[in-house]
Amino acid sequence: MSIIRLRPVQFAAALSLLPVFLVGAVTPAFADSAEVATSDLAVTPAQQQAVLDYWTPERIKALTQPSSGNPPKAAADGAPWTGPAATFGRLFFTDHGEDSSCTATVVRSANRSTVVTAGHCVENTDLLGENHAWNANSLFIPGYHDGQAPYGKFVGRLGVADSTWLANDQQHAAKFDAYDQAFVALNPNEAGRRVEDAVGASQNIAFTAPGDADVYQFGYPRAASDPAREGLPEYIGERLAFCHGPAKHYPGTADNPDSPDEWGTACVMGGGSSGGPRLRDFDPGTGLGTVVGDNTHAGFFDAAGKVCPSGATENCTRNLVGPQFSTAITKPLYERAQSAQ
Repeated sequence: MSIIRLRPVQFAAALSLLPVFLVGAVTPAFADSAEVATSDLAVTPAQQQAVLDYWTPERIKALTQPSSGNPPKAAADGAPWTGPAATFGRLFFTDHGEDSSCTATVVRSANRSTVVTAGHCVENTDLLGENHAWNANSLFIPGYHDGQAPYGKFVGRLGVADSTWLANDQQHAAKFDAYDQAFVALNPNEAGRRVEDAVGASQNIAFTAPGDADVYQFGYPRAASDPAREGLPEYIGERLAFCHGPAKHYPGTADNPDSPDEWGTACVMGGGSSGGPRLRDFDPGTGLGTVVGDNTHAGFFDAAGKVCPSGATENCTRNLVGPQFSTAITKPLYERAQSAQ
């Protein structure tokens, strides 16, 4: 297939010209609606401590893939990130009884405690596309590298996703892929600090920005689609990787159409990079830009820039794509998350 969902538990590997809504200084102003689904994750001190106790160094290490010993290889479609990384982190959770990880990003918010990620990193089906459940043991570690938590550990307090995502059946991309986005409102870390205060930065977020842009995409992949990079330190889950280039619109294939506003650049990052941000207007020196979408799955293009048929990947370029954040879908989720205290 030409779409590879970056399920957190495995690597299987429309253009919009509406006005841009850019969040700068924010104030909460939100009422729950039928489109927004939420779940309390860990609220009481005892619940929070249980999550911290659950994620032992051994459990986290178990989500690291073995090193291959391959020589270093870096390109625009995948390389280790060595710049400022405080706003990006690894999101750990348990999905239907199986421990896993995704990527999440600190975004500017009224509660200074909000991260954005993919929908399937917060609420998911089983491998058959059934039995929806909110992921358990949600833990965000910003700036994660080599088992280290330089800014502390932040237990998830509230999961926020679109109610349509909760009907996802893993079969109908055209209907559900646009909703594969979510937010988590976090508890303070062990020192009592909120995540924005602890890391000293946050990313802007925009809704209904044009998809056609130069972008940076980040993630903590546990696999690479390029065999030469499989098992390198930035593809085993321990270090942050990135891809950089022009975002392309991915409509899906004739027999497997995608949602109308899926975008991404050429990228070899695999499972674990789900939920990572797609940023425009990014400054590599500061590590800051504007999040306009998230990583969720793969699409393939031939040398002429046309979509490769389903099942055809040879001589095709793999792009890591995901929904472009919108006023209709993303903004209500964001507003609900940033209003959580």
